[in-house]
Amino acid sequence: MFPNLKSNFDELRWVIQIRKTLDEEHEDEMEIPVTIFAVPKTLVSTDPDSYTPQQVAIGPYHYWRTELYEMERYKLGSTKRTQKNLQAANFQKFLDEMIKLEPCIRACYHKYLDFNGETLAWMMAIDACFLLEFLQTYAVKDDNVLTRVSLNISHVVDFARRKSTHNVITRDVLMLENQIPLFVLKKLSEFHFSSSLELAEERLFSMLLGLCQDVSPFKIVHGIKRIDCAHLLDFLYYMILHEWEGQRLSDVIEGEDQNDTVQEETETLCNSGYVKALFSHVRKMVSKLRILQRVLLSKPAKLLVKFPWTIISNVPVFSILKQPVEYLFFSQESDGIKHENDITNNQSPLMEEITIPSVTELARSGVTFIPTYGGISTVTFDVKSRTFYLPTVNIDVNTCIILRNLVAYEAANASGPMVFTRYTELMNGIIDTAEDAELLRERGIVLNRLKNDEEAANLWNGMTKSLRLTKVPLFDKVIEDVNKYYNGRWKVKARKFFTLYVVGSWRSLTLLVAVMILLLMSLQAFCTIFNCVCGFRVIAHN
Repeated sequence: MFPNLKSNFDELRWVIQIRKTLDEEHEDEMEIPVTIFAVPKTLVSTDPDSYTPQQVAIGPYHYWRTELYEMERYKLGSTKRTQKNLQAANFQKFLDEMIKLEPCIRACYHKYLDFNGETLAWMMAIDACFLLEFLQTYAVKDDNVLTRVSLNISHVVDFARRKSTHNVITRDVLMLENQIPLFVLKKLSEFHFSSSLELAEERLFSMLLGLCQDVSPFKIVHGIKRIDCAHLLDFLYYMILHEWEGQRLSDVIEGEDQNDTVQEETETLCNSGYVKALFSHVRKMVSKLRILQRVLLSKPAKLLVKFPWTIISNVPVFSILKQPVEYLFFSQESDGIKHENDITNNQSPLMEEITIPSVTELARSGVTFIPTYGGISTVTFDVKSRTFYLPTVNIDVNTCIILRNLVAYEAANASGPMVFTRYTELMNGIIDTAEDAELLRERGIVLNRLKNDEEAANLWNGMTKSLRLTKVPLFDKVIEDVNKYYNGRWKVKARKFFTLYVVGSWRSLTLLVAVMILLLMSLQAFCTIFNCVCGFRVIAHN
């Protein structure tokens, strides 16, 4: 993923850097967490361009890529304008601050930075000057904020954000591997507004909030005042999921599943075989009759069946019934053991394994989709009213890259459950075709600004990689309720029964034929012993 930063490795400089790092006494006391990561290869392999900057390099990971050198002239232009506005002496003070913050800057990056301190300081200073000038296009316009960009950069950056280059830069600065620490931008903003540190923080927050409002797929709530985020992508992640930090996030414990659901009918049908699934339905119907259930599943009944069954099942004619009957009477205990193992393993399905009906299937079964105007925590399913509540999501040319990098950042940084990833899994599960995307667009849930609904469906279907298993009770409960409602519909049951037991149920038909042969053989034996043919002739003669 990363280019070779230096072809000739400088061993002496490496030793000096290692000694300097080990001699830093205050670095351990700061306890600065790593927040800028390399995207895992499993995610990069799905769509490399979504994680690799195409126009501008911010930070050290992609700084020496030759295809990004074109933007260096614009970055240096921003630096010159910043130096002029701050005056040379103040800019040198800012650079000195970057040199002092070198250990903090290095601590933010997961990858080892093979640069000396001065090189890293200049890199941070140049990128911060360009990034701050770029972010000013998103700030609230007033007397104290820039209302137009310099002519030297106007053909790549504009307030209207109509230029394609501007959109490419926007996507680049929100990529996980293309970040610089936010405290670098804060320090530069303080030099810009040296008269008031509070004003400097307000101006920077205004820029960051404007960026989030422009690129976030979800509605950003006003009134939030927080600037202590790690970088731009972390700020966007917080603005989207800030509501989970309170009551809901305290209830979201990875792996928690107090009401572990029984395996879905579709999984049971597929994994257990057709014959086993048929008797599973019979057993479920029997279980509804309390009295009959207690009799059939009691220990005496099981003993009466189990002892002679070991002998009868060895008879060739009856051997075909061995598996169904054992499943009907004796599988409950094994299911309980398996269920306990599932709880112990505490596994949640990967994205590819999530089973949930599509939007079209749910709509045909009577489900109504209603948009909510909050965050992803507003996802709910009301069984009584058959209403699926989903937050409105804006989809444009930037959405795919932003979603992917948010998922990558959550996977790399989140110590708890991957809430945002679970939401993308849910959307991936219910949107399969362009028809699904069209239905959500007509309901006002998906605000599609792409060319067509097929592109919107491909956007969600393209996100098919999950790095680790996670459980989010809110979303898991929604998936469980939706599946329970859908699979409980008689139309769905009839269609599944017809598909499994009529179209492709050769095993069930084999069982039926065997039972018929068994009955005919029994009738033949009975007639041979009691001379049924003569009896029938007497009846016919009379």
